[in-house]
Amino acid sequence: MTARLLIVGPQGSGKGTQGVRIAEVGGIPAISTGDMFRAAISGGTELGEKVKAIIEAGDLVPDEVTSEVVRDRLSQDDAAGGFLLDGYPRNLGQVADLDAFLSGRGEQLDAVIELSVPRAESINRLTRRAFEQGRTDDTEDVIENRLAIYERETAPILDVYRARGIVDEIDGVGSLDEITERIVAALTARGLLRTPAV
Repeated sequence: MTARLLIVGPQGSGKGTQGVRIAEVGGIPAISTGDMFRAAISGGTELGEKVKAIIEAGDLVPDEVTSEVVRDRLSQDDAAGGFLLDGYPRNLGQVADLDAFLSGRGEQLDAVIELSVPRAESINRLTRRAFEQGRTDDTEDVIENRLAIYERETAPILDVYRARGIVDEIDGVGSLDEITERIVAALTARGLLRTPAV
């Protein structure tokens, strides 16, 4: 079963965790720009050096770099039958880039999962994660900056996808299993998953 999915939510919404879970249920690769960038940084690649300073400042990697990385990843064999994108597109320019790339292959997104989490909950989760994982990029100022960027740049992409009728808003508060079940139910209702439950 092919499904081309996007998961969207503010930092701390759990989209990374849920993205991996949903991709496993659907048998498709989870493609996270954050993971790709972190791997490049830890591998000491040219791309890694370029984005390290940007990420540590809490800023976002330029669109042209991000779009190039994602196009390359979506062109790999394991993404031919579907994928779940996490962290891209994150603004209207990237929506246009992704639309152009997919339409060139005769494809389009099938569904957008919007994880809805109150701002205070996102901040609490990120602060806890920074402490538990020792993540230097999750300072309070950086967290506030990222959430402001999300609200200003990423939230508007949902209006584009809502107009296409492909957004499923999911309550992102609850246990991991409860949230996964809500997403699976929404995608099953769209005919994108055969599995009725996780």
